[in-house]
Amino acid sequence: MIRVLVTGAGALLGQGIIKSLRMSSLPCKIIAGDISPLAAGLYRCDKAYLLPKAHDQNFLKELARIVRQEQIEAVFVGTDVELPVVAAHRKTIESDTGTKILVSTPEVVAIADDKWETYLFLKEHGFLYPESCLPAGLRDFLSRVPFPLVVKPRVGARSANMCLVRNQKELEQALATVESPIIQECLLPETEEYTVGALVFDGRCFGVIAMKRELKDGNTYRAFVEDYPTVTNAVQRMAVALNSFGPANFQLRLTVKGPTVFEINARFSGTTPLRVALGFNEVEATLRRVVLGETIEPLTYRKGVVLRYMNEMVVPFEEYQKLAEGGYLDHPRAETLDAF
Repeated sequence: MIRVLVTGAGALLGQGIIKSLRMSSLPCKIIAGDISPLAAGLYRCDKAYLLPKAHDQNFLKELARIVRQEQIEAVFVGTDVELPVVAAHRKTIESDTGTKILVSTPEVVAIADDKWETYLFLKEHGFLYPESCLPAGLRDFLSRVPFPLVVKPRVGARSANMCLVRNQKELEQALATVESPIIQECLLPETEEYTVGALVFDGRCFGVIAMKRELKDGNTYRAFVEDYPTVTNAVQRMAVALNSFGPANFQLRLTVKGPTVFEINARFSGTTPLRVALGFNEVEATLRRVVLGETIEPLTYRKGVVLRYMNEMVVPFEEYQKLAEGGYLDHPRAETLDAF
């Protein structure tokens, strides 16, 4: 029985990791953490803890305490905001607790976390990239790149606060409202958008899976999985160049120039459990490689169409109360309404 901790149990990413662990062939005891007692993932695990926010001075101390108390063998980080903090202290936590922290280096996380750094990485390594600038370089940029343009925060995910601007007036409005913006060309066609997962250890890629996707509220809600060699071959080269520790996710559009990445996530993806359903379980492969020390084979998948739908969960009020008041919960009880 592998004892794992998944943080961010209320986030799509954290819940996806929990689902992937449940679908794994490995026996796992799943301990989950989140800042809120209303995080759904807390009630789908074997034990639940409330955690401080990532930038709280007690976050790392509490994380380490839970790891020691529960004899955690591997920690999965389930929210973007925690990644830089945990990555920066990974070696210390591992040394102090004996666990494995499944995050990439601070350098890799920084490249993925900041879209300007992502642009520089792609450009410096000779990959296709969206023409980009910061506000200081806007005049030269506008002389070369036509509208429409995209304005979004340098740091962020799931298209949060992204603005599509079609003229100078809309551009000025976006720059006034978006914090720390980056301005990029609008990649077309929008119907050719892909989310692509890759698994890399020690500079070797152990699998790439591409999903042609449709979005709702910044998340994938329909995905078509086939063989997209133009996309997967390009992403394999990018993943090796990035040299993530385990998973990385590349979001791109297939333009007339070729696969052009506009966002990288140095982590598992919200689509990770969708991939597991098609036979591509990167969460299990990571545990086998890092925790069990096994030699893993390249991951494969079967073709399919994935349709997401909403579901509900009912948590007994006393369970919620125990967690909210006590900070942890043994053997959480909840019922899902999966009668669809």
